[in-house]
Amino acid sequence: MSDHETSASPPPQGRPTTARAPRTRPRTAARVGAVQALFQSEQAGENPEAVIDQFVRHRLGELPGTGGYEEGRVPEADVALFGRIVRAAVREQDRLDGLLVEALPPEWPLGRLDPVLRALLRAAGAEFTMSDGPPGRVVINEYLDVAHGFFSGDEPRMANGLLDVIGRRLRPQDFEQRAPGGSPEATDPAA
Repeated sequence: MSDHETSASPPPQGRPTTARAPRTRPRTAARVGAVQALFQSEQAGENPEAVIDQFVRHRLGELPGTGGYEEGRVPEADVALFGRIVRAAVREQDRLDGLLVEALPPEWPLGRLDPVLRALLRAAGAEFTMSDGPPGRVVINEYLDVAHGFFSGDEPRMANGLLDVIGRRLRPQDFEQRAPGGSPEATDPAA
């Protein structure tokens, strides 16, 4: 049974009849919203602060009587995290794009990336730049979940590889393994 399903069978005798609420993931919802906002800002040439305001007023949260992600809404989003991600992605965009260009093969310029994938990579890169953000591997896993929501092809695999490269550049300490005895050992086979 998934997190969003409830049992159709009646409860056992003597137990209260409480339906299990679906598990919410406000931080993941914030990340989905940030990817959408970054995409919208780039594609429409809109000021990122204006897009943040639009999202906070019209796209984040659930409308009464709806089940969630209808009409582009992002329910249960952590609004503060959403704003931090978008602002950091815009502030760090030149740096993040430079890292992406270095990570991509020369025959694959940044402009060739799907614009949603580009927005996703910038959002994840923004979280790598946050000193109080989650560990690097968590950032990658979270954005892979988001990527699977947007794409059904090879894009999540491509995102995984690019985020691994960017994460190791921006947060190398998050990708070190501890060898027996506690000393750090790089996970890069070339190291």
